[in-house]
Amino acid sequence: MGKLSGRAAIVTGGTDGIGYAIVSRLLDDGAKVLFCGRTQARGDEALRRLANPDAHFMATDVGEEGDVEALIAHAVELFGGLDILVNNAAVAAVALIHEHSTEDWRRSNAVNYDSVFFSSRAAIPHLRKTKGTIINIASISGLGGEGAYPSYSAQKGAVIQLTRAMAVYHAREGVRINAICPGFIETPATDAFKALPDLLDRWIKEIPAQRPGRPEEIANLTAFLASEEAGFMFGSIVVADGGVSAGSGQPTQVPLG
Repeated sequence: MGKLSGRAAIVTGGTDGIGYAIVSRLLDDGAKVLFCGRTQARGDEALRRLANPDAHFMATDVGEEGDVEALIAHAVELFGGLDILVNNAAVAAVALIHEHSTEDWRRSNAVNYDSVFFSSRAAIPHLRKTKGTIINIASISGLGGEGAYPSYSAQKGAVIQLTRAMAVYHAREGVRINAICPGFIETPATDAFKALPDLLDRWIKEIPAQRPGRPEEIANLTAFLASEEAGFMFGSIVVADGGVSAGSGQPTQVPLG
């Protein structure tokens, strides 16, 4: 019996990377999981790799209100209720503000921020019944300014504040709402940086742990927050970044003596 045995979960953006690792971990811990992605083909491939009868997929555009409401409704119909919602879907628009198109701004905001609002609004009535939990996958980009990713930084910051605001109210109903802020994690989305080895090497050297994170490490945190082991955590913003945000910006290699 896993620590999430019998729990019903939704994971957005679950076909690869961090989302796929979260789906896999929740299944390993005994949960039934409905996950979503943009295309049926990617969902079918993820289901094939998972090879678990408790895994279910629904093609969903999380930036569309109706799609998200249909996802929540399908989970409740499929499982008879809802215990866990993991808002993981995200997209990064690489553009400075003065070069940012309105279309890209609105699309990235819809995926990164609106989707968390849509899903939380639809899920909370069900989570009240089960004393369930919401886990938002934010980013350390939401804790400090990211020069090359201003929209992503702003949107993840908004997710963090929405997490806190929802948590302080819904805690009285027994609904736990927390967020995880990953740093640089090796995923298909970050594979593009392998074409820029000098940049990638410099980036990794700036991580105190001297390595990127792994999707499974974020999945481990998610499973913990979803479990009763995190029963007194409400509105917590959990950082997993290899030590990046712990620093002051001052040099870390100072000669002694």
